[in-house]
Amino acid sequence: MKSRLDGIERLLFALTIGLIVVPAYAQGDDCKNRGQLDTLYCDENRDLVADSPKDPRKWKNPGTLVFTYTPVEDPAVYENAFKPFLDHLGKCTGKRIAYFPVQSNASEIEAMRAGRLHVGGFSTGPTGFAVNLAGAVPFAVKGNEKELQGYNLILIVKKSSPYQKITDLKGKRVAHTSPSSNSGHLAPQVLFPPEGLVPGKDYEIKFSGKHDQSVKGVESGDYDAAPVASDVFYRMAGRGEIKADDFRILFKSPPFPTSSFAYAHDLHPDLVKTLTRCFYDYRFPDEMKKTFGGADRFFPITYQKDWAVVRKVAEETGTPFNRAAYEKEAAREEAARKKTAEEKAKKTQ
Repeated sequence: MKSRLDGIERLLFALTIGLIVVPAYAQGDDCKNRGQLDTLYCDENRDLVADSPKDPRKWKNPGTLVFTYTPVEDPAVYENAFKPFLDHLGKCTGKRIAYFPVQSNASEIEAMRAGRLHVGGFSTGPTGFAVNLAGAVPFAVKGNEKELQGYNLILIVKKSSPYQKITDLKGKRVAHTSPSSNSGHLAPQVLFPPEGLVPGKDYEIKFSGKHDQSVKGVESGDYDAAPVASDVFYRMAGRGEIKADDFRILFKSPPFPTSSFAYAHDLHPDLVKTLTRCFYDYRFPDEMKKTFGGADRFFPITYQKDWAVVRKVAEETGTPFNRAAYEKEAAREEAARKKTAEEKAKKTQ
């Protein structure tokens, strides 16, 4: 089984996901309920995710399933981490599996909207945009026999710094990850003010682009502090990229669900049954368990129930998961990504 697209497929795929506007058609004026979904989709059973197309001719059963994972860290890390599972998925579905690394949340969402991404892991915050704008149907998160795997928003500083409490960060250099990130941007706006620190008012928000870049930025002294996802932080420590003891945690939130795994709403229902069974039946080998914080399987979830707290954070921060908010956040994310790349280039000169 091949794990990558060949040259021509890769080029076509890259061109496709670069398009923000894609030709598509709504399910029709007979849709009785859409809720917050884009006009391309319908939610007549009111479970908050897109229904399968009513016309069976629109069901997709591709020979190659394209998979990707949220770019919270270097995409190459996850291509290697998921290889044992993708080998299993290919055998289980009888299909070729192609892993395509994405560089931003926006490109991942647009890939599914364009019909070029069939299943993928979406970061906690962007999951809402993927559901409403790309027809993603979340069905699993990493977990164990008893529960799904969660993570906390943690606010980190260097242990050698003078900062001992959250209010010490007023006027300091604090990095957020990306505008659509739950723990890296949205949740801090809801959870920090009651602690005496208002993002955007008590400090200027600086976007790093990714959680690992925020962590490394604090380590190097580029930033004084950063809110990041605890699972990313401890994975980096586990790989030896950082020493957890070199940091101090000034704030820790209640748990949020970790990245969701979602399939495109228009996959053939028979393929969906096979695909989800292949996920649920798989047990992580030791290396995957180590990479993913002890999780040993894909735990079943629903967007309606398990993402309620995330939707609440988005609404309270004035960032509902709709097209207007997405285009605003995608533009800010792209600007932050370019700025980070430029700063890195300057340092290497």
